Amino acid sequence: MKKKDRKSTTTDAGIPVSSDEFSLTVGPDGPILLQDVYLIEQMANFNRERIPERQPHAKGSGAFGYFEVTKDVSAYTKAAVFQPGTKTDVLARFSTVAGERGSPDTWRDVRGFALKFYTSEGNYDMVGNNTPVFFLRDPMKFQHFIRSQKRRAENGLRDNDMQWDFWTLSPESAHQVTILFGDRGIPKTYRHMNGYSSHTYMWVNAKGERFWVKYHFKTNQGIEFLTQEEADRIAGKDAEFHRRDLFEAIKRGDFPSWTLRVQIMPFKEAENYRFNPFDLTKVWPHRDYPLHEVGRLTLNRNPTDFHTEIEQAAFGPHNLVRGIGPSPDKMLLARLFSYADAHRARLGVNYHLIPVNRPRSPVHSYSKDGAMRVENVSDPVYAPNSKGGPMADGERYPQVEVWQASGEFVRAAYTLRKDDDDWGQAGTLVREVMDEAARGRLVANVVGALKGGVSKPVLERAIEYWRNIDKDVGDRIAKGVTGG
Repeated sequence: MKKKDRKSTTTDAGIPVSSDEFSLTVGPDGPILLQDVYLIEQMANFNRERIPERQPHAKGSGAFGYFEVTKDVSAYTKAAVFQPGTKTDVLARFSTVAGERGSPDTWRDVRGFALKFYTSEGNYDMVGNNTPVFFLRDPMKFQHFIRSQKRRAENGLRDNDMQWDFWTLSPESAHQVTILFGDRGIPKTYRHMNGYSSHTYMWVNAKGERFWVKYHFKTNQGIEFLTQEEADRIAGKDAEFHRRDLFEAIKRGDFPSWTLRVQIMPFKEAENYRFNPFDLTKVWPHRDYPLHEVGRLTLNRNPTDFHTEIEQAAFGPHNLVRGIGPSPDKMLLARLFSYADAHRARLGVNYHLIPVNRPRSPVHSYSKDGAMRVENVSDPVYAPNSKGGPMADGERYPQVEVWQASGEFVRAAYTLRKDDDDWGQAGTLVREVMDEAARGRLVANVVGALKGGVSKPVLERAIEYWRNIDKDVGDRIAKGVTGG
């Protein structure tokens, strides 16, 4: 390229600079001058390049694509994004839960599966995981759970004893822990794993009829996993293995896709279903509620600036569009607050103005000012007003995505249903879903983790924990750990 055709370096104010190599000094050997505003700008900006990482889900990657509806589910929801033939732009982010921003991609961990649908009626975010359940059912324990998976205060090290101490004192974790130490605990790539809403949501149709739903994004690449040995080897050679794979697959035109299927429960059936349908540690058996196809998610564009488009992406389950609502799931209801609050703390109160987070539909809100407010507001800045400002429209947008609740204010666990317990579904997974080879790998993975510095009292509880899930597997784990 000819020199005259090249772009000239400028300051952030657009003023051309004379050198990218040399600071302004008093003579070639003299001191640097404070009036070298370009040098000062470069140093000051560099010191402020990093933003706080996410508390959980810090390490991740993402891409853009679209969701296309392939089946008619309008009988169940009036959400514009799920109407027949609709095609919607989507941002996807995949992540690990416990690892920091620089941790290896192939650690054994749950993977986040977050989607932002840029719908015609506002942004709809589905913030899920690659597992259909979670470790907890009450948000009071969530902060403690994440801390138990992070690092000790005294030495800054991850600690198996801390992890197993929390899990064995929280039997509701059994289903998720069984999945975590099974084959799906380390997916081969982000392309070779499913995504789930995990939570139960409410769908409302044009008639105002309500349904409970669970989302299942089934990978069209097939489920594949890494063994613990493969994952450990890759972690030492390429800590960005999953990030690299996703980027390079899309770059070469090998666009990954997932088929969205949903389980649908009639609204009234939730009252007497044998499991609590809002318990995040439980699945709905498919023989009771089979899968219904909705559409296809395809990722076909990589980010061009990872920081602005992926690191600053802000997903939140509070972004629920018309026709989709929350459920009585306690974990979900807490997340409606916690995600938005995390974004305000990490990115600022106006995080929604960052281009990747902006809706494609018109915005007429009364949000005003605050740090990094980059979009003009205009009077009137209050409601109600008689000055022509936007007005809520209860006729066109009635509040129907709700349910009834009553009772005294209590701090209590969910009311138990007929088949509710902490061990049953985990045991079914071990005995009826896993084959003998998979059970063998499960035992080996758990034994390896328990041999990694777990104290005797915690170890004894861990063995009993696994025997509660499945006695044979628990006995095999005990033998593997003790050698007896």
